[in-house]
Amino acid sequence: MTLAIAIVTAAAWLIASALGLQDLAVIWGGFIPARVGGVVGDEMLAPVFLTPLTATVVHAGIIHLGFNLLIHLFCGRATETIIGGRGLLILYIVGAYAAAAAQFFANPEDMRPMVGASGAISAVLGTYAILFGRNRVNVANLALARWLNALWLAAAWIGLQILVGFTFETAGAPLAIAAHIGGFLAGLVLAKPLLLLRYRGA
Repeated sequence: MTLAIAIVTAAAWLIASALGLQDLAVIWGGFIPARVGGVVGDEMLAPVFLTPLTATVVHAGIIHLGFNLLIHLFCGRATETIIGGRGLLILYIVGAYAAAAAQFFANPEDMRPMVGASGAISAVLGTYAILFGRNRVNVANLALARWLNALWLAAAWIGLQILVGFTFETAGAPLAIAAHIGGFLAGLVLAKPLLLLRYRGA
């Protein structure tokens, strides 16, 4: 599943690039928060409820695509071995919608298209962090330790995103910080349910 998502994502960018449709793809398939609130119209654009997904296959360039796929393949393959292909697909889709929702609530009137798979990949990264990260919280109650560890990971990720986002904004390249945070939080929350989904019959 990890490889299939990567192939579809890369193929979408390659086709748009080969046909010279990159700019059109950004407008057509990007997630625009203002569309959700009806601030801008939907003429000739992808249905707004699908744009959290279409945005994952639209990228701003080869470096944007390459970096996202690198993280996706590294974390996705390892995560998929634990939660299975179905679990990874659920995680990726929910992560895409969680990222879009976070971006919307951060700035509901924003008319800039949000593109890229990094929000969905952040969800994969969040689950990866829970599954493979070392638990740095040392308390007797295992459930409490797990939640405190998730909160620690969330705080670290949010802090990192704010720092990176500030750097990019200063350089004139806006970054969808809220989307990354929303996706990552979804990944933290979904780690255990996806484990249970796969191994409930074991």
